[in-house]
Amino acid sequence: MTQIEHAKIMNPASSATLNLQACDVLVLDAGLRQSLVTIRSLGSRGLRVAALEIAHKVPAFSSRWCQQQIICPAEEGTEQYLEFLEQVLDATGARVLIPSSDGTVALLRQHRERLGQRVRVALAGEPGLAIAVNKDQTLEIAQRLGLAIPRGISLSSVNEVDAAIREIGLPAVIKPVESWVESTEERARILAQLATTPDEARRAVEELTALGGSVLFQRFLSGRREGVHLLYANGQIYGCFAQWAKRTDPPLGGSSVLRQSIAIPEDIGEPSERLVREIGLEGYSEVEYRRDSAGVPYLMEINPRLSASIELAVRSGVDFPYLIYQWASGEPINEVKSYHIGGWMRYLGGDFATTAAAIQERGRPGVPSPLHSLLAFCASFFVPMGYDYFDWRDPKPALSASAGFTWLLLKWLGRNLARPFRKQKTI
Repeated sequence: MTQIEHAKIMNPASSATLNLQACDVLVLDAGLRQSLVTIRSLGSRGLRVAALEIAHKVPAFSSRWCQQQIICPAEEGTEQYLEFLEQVLDATGARVLIPSSDGTVALLRQHRERLGQRVRVALAGEPGLAIAVNKDQTLEIAQRLGLAIPRGISLSSVNEVDAAIREIGLPAVIKPVESWVESTEERARILAQLATTPDEARRAVEELTALGGSVLFQRFLSGRREGVHLLYANGQIYGCFAQWAKRTDPPLGGSSVLRQSIAIPEDIGEPSERLVREIGLEGYSEVEYRRDSAGVPYLMEINPRLSASIELAVRSGVDFPYLIYQWASGEPINEVKSYHIGGWMRYLGGDFATTAAAIQERGRPGVPSPLHSLLAFCASFFVPMGYDYFDWRDPKPALSASAGFTWLLLKWLGRNLARPFRKQKTI
């Protein structure tokens, strides 16, 4: 399981003069699921939507509502990416810019004033956004407001691990204070790791602090993972939605791959609103919780950008991408007061990946047995639910995503089926 997703700085050749048409909104990070949902939401409402990505083949490019597919020759987060983006904005005259990845958000934050002369960026203002992306600051404010937070301490080096183990114990979750970390030559999105032994804890802290960031060493919670999604602006909540994640990729906790819409629980709904108001975090945010074995909810973090699981909210009746567009463009914002409860959504490729990970990580805390994982994976096919990427009105993205899933499946099967033969050959 890759814990750090790296992006090396590149110096691509200058792009040719862009020949683009006018559009209303430019959606960045087109390779992400939430970007496809955004394109469908806005395009189906008659808005002219263009999408940008650094890769050539992404499902969103084949959407009937993606009027322009723009391929950037530079890695995200670089100055070359920013310059290319400015060319696109000048050529299209887009009114609103919607990002979805941590790296793109970090770049836009650095150059918000420069880009603000060309387009309305759909991001919360500073300093609210700076607080939201920093788990230490978020948890400090949450604790002051009376929200339960996991027992934990902040570490900056591997030398502090032994003291952390004595205070917090094992197993523990080790996560970055900020998920996106940059150095002069490299940028990385850092994921949480589970440590069950002192050696695992030392390796995790050493790896996660390699780029200079600090980490949180937190008590491991094994209960249900729930999230409250909000659109807050002008002192008002315009949309609120809740879901729980039955399975995530990776299994410890990451992107939800099997999820259900739920009524907003009283013990996390009102506290989430108070937290967002206190921080002053306008726009969209997802406030994430993990319950303990007794069912008590503990705040994990706030995600202040469109999250990968957003399609369930849209299908349930809370169209966050459109609310975000209304907010960013300065239009009146629709107020959503209810939504469908009990609907299921599944990301099949991610669900396969987390099932495979559960088999490989059997015996780890919070990871079900291989048999249970396989049975649960198969049983989900018999439950009525929607699937990420698939929409009868817009089938091509699902076909594109299926090709990628098939390749993942064949690659995994080939690697694992060949393993016994490789072992036999070395005897």
